Amino acid sequence: MQSDKRFRNLWISIFFVCFVLFLLSSSSGLKQPWNPVEQLIVEITTPFQRLIRQAINATSDFWTNYLYLVDVRSENEWLKREIDSLRRENSQNRELLATHDRLRRLLQFKEVVQRPVIAAQVIGLDPTGWFQSIMIDKGKNAGIRLDMPVVNALGVVGRVVSVSSNYAKVLLIIDQNSAVDCLTQRSRDRGMVKGTSGEVCKMDYMAKTSDAVGGDLVITSGLGGIFPKGLPVGRVSSVKEGDDKLFKDIDVVPSVDFSKLEEVLVIQVTDSIKDKE
Repeated sequence: MQSDKRFRNLWISIFFVCFVLFLLSSSSGLKQPWNPVEQLIVEITTPFQRLIRQAINATSDFWTNYLYLVDVRSENEWLKREIDSLRRENSQNRELLATHDRLRRLLQFKEVVQRPVIAAQVIGLDPTGWFQSIMIDKGKNAGIRLDMPVVNALGVVGRVVSVSSNYAKVLLIIDQNSAVDCLTQRSRDRGMVKGTSGEVCKMDYMAKTSDAVGGDLVITSGLGGIFPKGLPVGRVSSVKEGDDKLFKDIDVVPSVDFSKLEEVLVIQVTDSIKDKE
């Protein structure tokens, strides 16, 4: 009851103030000075008018800012979704550009090889973990056969050692069971590049009379009936006399980054197509 009474009194007060202001405004057009009674009324009612105006302004500001913040929040959510979408699209575009660049270099290397090739995707590593090898998504149905050489745009990757209808396993040249007959491009000194199952290969059987030095490019010699002549294998990183009286101790860093293999070319060398099944 008391609250209702207070509420009613508040509205009576507001009505009284508004009525007085109406009277003052209606008489203001007469351009007469306020008499003492009007001055007293102005002094009493003006603070109430100021209070009412402040309340109205505060309510208006709150309502306007609230609606503004709601709109800003909605806009921020939309912008976040748009940014996420653009980031995904940008990532996809970068991946497409990277793939295009790799394929372009593969096609350029294909022109250098000047032999029929089969393009394949690397789909996994050797499931046993015993060998340094990869799995590719092409097999007999695509024309893949045992001992076919595998390369990418940087150089020799390895050779096919197992094949099924749709897949094949490639033994990498860094595997300890791999050996490739090579020579240094500059001095034409021959040796056998063997894998160590690490990041560096060894070039065995390089005569101590050879002129191999660090930085020399090592290429395939064409001997052995598997790899065509002239394919890049790696570069000499160090040359030591070694303990052997006949051969030097030479390290070779492969041209291919085996941790980033994605696409490869399988070279169809006629002399090496041997179905050993």
